[in-house]
Amino acid sequence: MSDIWTVFAIVGAIIVLFIWDRIPVIAVCVGASLAMWATGILTLNQAFQGFGDPSVIFIASLFVVSAGLEVSGVTAWAGQILIKQAGESRTRLIVLMMAFVGVLAALISVNGAVAALLPVVIVMAIRLGRAPSQLLMPLVFGAHAGSKLMTTGSPVNVLVVEASENAGGGGFGYFEFALVGIPLVLGGIAIVVFFGEKLLPFRTSESLPPDLSRHAMTLVEQYRLSNDVHQLRVREGSPLIGAPREDLGNLPVEGLQFVTLKDSEGRPIRANTVSEGDIVVLKGPAEAAAALVHDMGLAFRDDLPEGGVRDQLFNRDSGLAEVLVPPRSPLIGQRFFPGMVTESGDLIVLAIQRQGADLAPGAPLAAGDTMLLQGTWNALDNRLHPAEVLVVNSPDLVRRQAVPMGPGAQIVLVALGVMVFLLATGLVPPSVAGLIAAGIILISGVLSVDGVYRAINWTTVILVGALTPLSVAMQETGAAKLLAEGLIAIVGDYGPYALLAGLFVFSAIMGQVISNTATSLIVIPISIVAAEQMGISVQPVLMSVGVACAAAFLTPVATPTNLMVMEPGAYKFGDYWKLGLPMMIWFFIISVFLVPQIWSF
Repeated sequence: MSDIWTVFAIVGAIIVLFIWDRIPVIAVCVGASLAMWATGILTLNQAFQGFGDPSVIFIASLFVVSAGLEVSGVTAWAGQILIKQAGESRTRLIVLMMAFVGVLAALISVNGAVAALLPVVIVMAIRLGRAPSQLLMPLVFGAHAGSKLMTTGSPVNVLVVEASENAGGGGFGYFEFALVGIPLVLGGIAIVVFFGEKLLPFRTSESLPPDLSRHAMTLVEQYRLSNDVHQLRVREGSPLIGAPREDLGNLPVEGLQFVTLKDSEGRPIRANTVSEGDIVVLKGPAEAAAALVHDMGLAFRDDLPEGGVRDQLFNRDSGLAEVLVPPRSPLIGQRFFPGMVTESGDLIVLAIQRQGADLAPGAPLAAGDTMLLQGTWNALDNRLHPAEVLVVNSPDLVRRQAVPMGPGAQIVLVALGVMVFLLATGLVPPSVAGLIAAGIILISGVLSVDGVYRAINWTTVILVGALTPLSVAMQETGAAKLLAEGLIAIVGDYGPYALLAGLFVFSAIMGQVISNTATSLIVIPISIVAAEQMGISVQPVLMSVGVACAAAFLTPVATPTNLMVMEPGAYKFGDYWKLGLPMMIWFFIISVFLVPQIWSF
């Protein structure tokens, strides 16, 4: 078997295994690299050179920037603005949502934008009384269109730029993609506004993600911290000065329960003894609080902030977590009281309940008891061990939804701005710009090292790294040339526009069954050879292929984001093509007829 047909066999096996979907994607991709080495098509260094490719580094760094925007609450802040501005108008809602997700996708990739806005859009649908199925597919399709606004919108864009530079086409500028991206977004919005309501089903999933945007208020009300809560300042000469924190759980006035201890600025503190100027937070009848003030040398705090206890306990710096004591927990039998500091020293117990009723201070814990804990977001993420307690709602998920512009938001925005500036000006290679932005996010502490590892979609990174040598093999063996000659034999007599149409159809069909990134790695070398054989510029051909690879609309398995909204949107397999087909026709028009007007043959 010649090397060409060996490459074709490997490509065919990749496609079949992707469609079969029984073997992990990364196993298929790495297996393809090994197969090209084992058959002698590539040397060992060539077979694995993709993992050191700068484009792979750049793609990985984009995942880190995306996670930084989400973790720091930038996307939650933007989502709240979206809900506020959308009102109850369906047209305005669609326009703002698709435009916003398009811009966000251009900055942090399609996967990152959809993952960040999915819960926001579901909450928006529920609050406005609309079926989530009417909004979630437009959300994804708007992200696909927006991925063509900037280089950072998709791994395919990065591969197209690199291929154009290597082929002598000069590459594309960071914002140059917007010349086709803007028409794609505007056309996509128009299609959804005028036809979306008829083409999309009206369904509501039985398993929607929770709305945690009002989570703090829910917890404060559940544990009765919203009413009859008093903040008492410790005055000079008070007998409480120097008293152990634990003594505050046994106050001399009946009906009062200690909640927490705060400093003079109103921030929760973990000191073991009471000091002058500290603020003791109690809950109970106002008459009992007044009696304690009189007897213990205290004073009602007269500078209460507008947000009350909720905003003091739940904010950018600290949060709340509700935990359940599971069977066989080592905490069973231990004595806790509201206001105490946990053994780790960085969490405060605000309230304890058993079957919805407050537990007496110092009573031993039992399986099924619930506790409300307060601490820094970092402490809530790291100190709640499954062997001791079960967390009802992940603090990380709560923070991402409910704390707009949280800790590190300004740093992340600076990192994003630096990356965009470097990419737009071309002062450094894209991989360096991405690493600088990711490095700022890591060093500043917005993401930990483990957080960076979790943020990166390793399937995508390994897919690009393992299949990049396939493009090299297709070019070196002549497989790309053979396919290009076959394509030219079919459409060559009809001119370059027919070539773009043929490449679009081939790319779009492939993109419905395997990932658009994998599709681009197969089609890009074919398109370069075809352009060279027809004697035309590679730039319009590669841009056309890039647009075609983004037209993954017809099936839920075409992209991870299509699949991501299938369950919350209650979509069926056959729902996608109804709206996806007019979207694909619009992408075809842009790819075949507008692209050559901007980048001439």
